[in-house]
Amino acid sequence: MPSRRPLVAVLAALLAVAVGACSVGSSASPASTPLTVGLGFIPSVQFAPFYLAQQKDYYRDAGVEVTFQNKIDPDLVVLVGQGAIDVGLADGTSVIPAVSQGIPIRYLATVYRAFPSIVFAKESSGIKTAADLKGRKIGIPGRYGSSWIMLPALLQSAKLTTSDVQIVLYPDFGQLAAVEQGAVDAATGFINNEPVQLQLSGEPTVVLRVDQAVPLPGPGLISGTKTLSAKRAAVAGFVAATLKAMREIAANPDAGLDAAIVAVPDLGKDRTTQKAILSATIDAWTGGGSASGLGAIDRDGWTRSVAFMTGLGLVPNAVTVDQLVDESLLPKG
Repeated sequence: MPSRRPLVAVLAALLAVAVGACSVGSSASPASTPLTVGLGFIPSVQFAPFYLAQQKDYYRDAGVEVTFQNKIDPDLVVLVGQGAIDVGLADGTSVIPAVSQGIPIRYLATVYRAFPSIVFAKESSGIKTAADLKGRKIGIPGRYGSSWIMLPALLQSAKLTTSDVQIVLYPDFGQLAAVEQGAVDAATGFINNEPVQLQLSGEPTVVLRVDQAVPLPGPGLISGTKTLSAKRAAVAGFVAATLKAMREIAANPDAGLDAAIVAVPDLGKDRTTQKAILSATIDAWTGGGSASGLGAIDRDGWTRSVAFMTGLGLVPNAVTVDQLVDESLLPKG
């Protein structure tokens, strides 16, 4: 019959195990805060910073565990306001009317310093300026979002309204094909997407931008006020990690392209096109300036945009810039 261990020895062994477990636990990193992050409707190379930051564990190192969802802009703004999505990439022009109508969100960091929504057309269309759009067919995904806000602003710069053009809806985002096939004369799109693809196909392209009329705020990171109260440190970590990835991609675009292809393998079928789109995206992030200023919020630009959109009847109730933006989560220095 085997001998029994003395009770003191057993207790000592158990204590040693417990101490070892505590030692392991104390060296482990603290639990991550889960964040649901809403991006644009279609997974794209344009979201390379988010893919890179996740793949290189920048988010994990910042103490957050990120899950991505893809939503159209109007749905995303509402879901962020409700707290169903913690952080979203949304148009600044959507934030202004949303907050005006009581949706509790804040714009935290600028992603696109140059307003990316544009009107594009074939050079052969004869369209050279906004005034040339009069009487033309213009394709657009829908009467919502930055494209719809940009279009009347662009038309107003030529003393036109949407009644002076023929709006053709493409809810499945097929307006590029419509321009290529001649179904419409021009279409709304993004400076880093449709015109890039059209030019790569060998078609000389005209791009009309609203920047000269008014400096509308581009897409940026938003969050709900309840989320900011409950998960402020986590959201700040997410913002810092995303901006870190943006700076890295601005310096080395191939790193962003590779990350996007890992996340969305179909993008690898045409690396040349995707690299051109990413290059145009980086230009929109920096607005022609330095990548070191990524994330900064132009409060004067927001003030002018609020006034302009109010004049168009797009802001039901008065709002101030302090009700729209929160710069306190941007990394210092």
